Amino acid sequence: MSAAWGKCFDPTGAVHGIPTYPWKLAPDGLATLRQLRAMGLRPGGQPVQAQVMRLRRRAGTPRVAYLYRVDLAKPVRPMTSRKWGALALAMLARRTCPICRVTYSYCLPTSLGCCVLCAYPDTTPTANCTASRRG
Repeated sequence: MSAAWGKCFDPTGAVHGIPTYPWKLAPDGLATLRQLRAMGLRPGGQPVQAQVMRLRRRAGTPRVAYLYRVDLAKPVRPMTSRKWGALALAMLARRTCPICRVTYSYCLPTSLGCCVLCAYPDTTPTANCTASRRG
């Protein structure tokens, strides 16, 4: 058994507080949030049952994913028309510039807080840029 694998293997939970398994070696019947969602399930209020851990070579902190029991998971709640409407309004707000009020077909970068044209008004494309590419 390798040292890295041994640090991640704690099925009793004596070291980490909850049962811990190496990455991709969790027992059957346990799944991560993404795996539950792919099955059309959600944890449904159950506590974390175990975790899988993978040590990173360069960073000091390990990667951890929490595991939930599949038999206690509940089906995902269906989207209602009000939820779809709220999601559409939220996406519209992400695509609308707060300064010029133009709606784009893509989400605006959050680092700028507005569209690129409003963030950098001094830089305008020149006619020579397109002409120099042709020739």
